[in-house]
Amino acid sequence: MNNKTDMENELKKTCLYENHIALGAKMSPFAGFMMPIQYSTITDEHISVRTRVGMFDVSHMGEIFVSGPDAEKFINYIFTNEIGGFEPGKVIYGMMLYPDGGVVDDLLVYREFVRDHFLLVVNASNIDKDYAWINDHTGGFDVQVVNQSGIWGQIAVQGPEAEKAVVETLGINGASELSFYSYFESEWKGERMIVSRTGYTGEDGFEIYASLKGTREIWQILLDSGVTPCGLGCRDTLRFEAGLPLYGDELSPEISPIMAGLGMFCKLDKDDFIGKDAISDQKANGVAKKLVGIELCDKAIPRATYPVELEDGTEIGTVTTGYHSISLDKSLCFALVDKDHSALGTQLFIRIRKKVFPGIVVRKRFYQTNYKK
Repeated sequence: MNNKTDMENELKKTCLYENHIALGAKMSPFAGFMMPIQYSTITDEHISVRTRVGMFDVSHMGEIFVSGPDAEKFINYIFTNEIGGFEPGKVIYGMMLYPDGGVVDDLLVYREFVRDHFLLVVNASNIDKDYAWINDHTGGFDVQVVNQSGIWGQIAVQGPEAEKAVVETLGINGASELSFYSYFESEWKGERMIVSRTGYTGEDGFEIYASLKGTREIWQILLDSGVTPCGLGCRDTLRFEAGLPLYGDELSPEISPIMAGLGMFCKLDKDDFIGKDAISDQKANGVAKKLVGIELCDKAIPRATYPVELEDGTEIGTVTTGYHSISLDKSLCFALVDKDHSALGTQLFIRIRKKVFPGIVVRKRFYQTNYKK
């Protein structure tokens, strides 16, 4: 018995799996899927996105549709941000919370062009959990919740030349008119297609949602035109430099939006939402831990789970994500540390195996982002 092969067979595969294999991608389990980590090198793919254009298979993400007379009221109840008043064609970021303020998931909500219809785009690792959690809270609301994650593919096209690739190569003309965090609906060969302009890399970019067949066709057209295929390895280095959280690392049932510095996405002036009381208390009275950025004074690389210490060796936190930044040539990390040691300019120390390396608390957005506003 080949245990590795058996494990791979149990994992889900996106509609682009065979394309990744044909390109010789390094594949690895991620969020219950076999996903491409890299095709060439993480550095080359990272630089392609920062300087030209790259594309990512993000078909593993979840698409959950909520509709009905109470859809807006219901989503406002389960979602931290305010969706009342934001127009069709807009996208908004926020979280779903447990009553104690811990994070069920962070997600995007798309207000559809059909009245009382919404699309929730959730993290791949949380699709089943989110779908069950949403359904568990529909009592008293006239809504329908449908999980369509299995019938949609999604490609993220990111980088300074992303608009050119989407408009000129794919012929999706309306994409150039999109502002940041907006979308429109169209068709790809007679089937429904959604095109949004958000991104998870710090660069301008688009997400193209299409049928499984359409996604394969779009991927091949972009590949043939010279767009660089990119794996999840550089997706992580890119989002990290841009100061964007990853669920499970910087947000979790134990790490609230207030601890993560994302309180601006929790609208406490709303009538109510699940977790509001806990978040209100955390805003008013503070939290024990805060997520910070740290720049090391050395080229040593801080990795997730490495301890963060004071000069006397007292452990006051843990690294959540760390890299030697490809774009900035600096060793950087996010770390969850005691609030009393979270101020900008504070000196902290990262223990890397048997040595400790000094660092300074800095802002979490390490890289100057280039979104189209």
